[in-house]
Amino acid sequence: MADHIKIQPADGTWVVRAGGAVLGESSAALELREGDYGPVIYFPRGDIAMDFLDPSEKVSTCPHKGDAVHFSIVTKSTVLTDAAWSYESPIDGVADITGHLAFYPRDDVTVEQV
Repeated sequence: MADHIKIQPADGTWVVRAGGAVLGESSAALELREGDYGPVIYFPRGDIAMDFLDPSEKVSTCPHKGDAVHFSIVTKSTVLTDAAWSYESPIDGVADITGHLAFYPRDDVTVEQV
């Protein structure tokens, strides 16, 4: 793992909401810290209502984590394009985030500790 990336269990229970609905709640989330960036919470995929997420065509690459696939969130009234991402086959040093999803911070998606 790159020296500037730290992954640890996230304290407490975390929830993600979009479009007025709870998409997931987890007490098994991971916190990833990378350099000077704020922490990112990664939810186990089994704790997310995947019926609300559609894979998108977007793929991004991080030299320290690998290729991330993206998902759009489908709500009652809209589609929140590319609102979440996942590293399906991350670089060995960050393999702990395999099978987890993270969500972009934005006005219509919230990730918070409860």
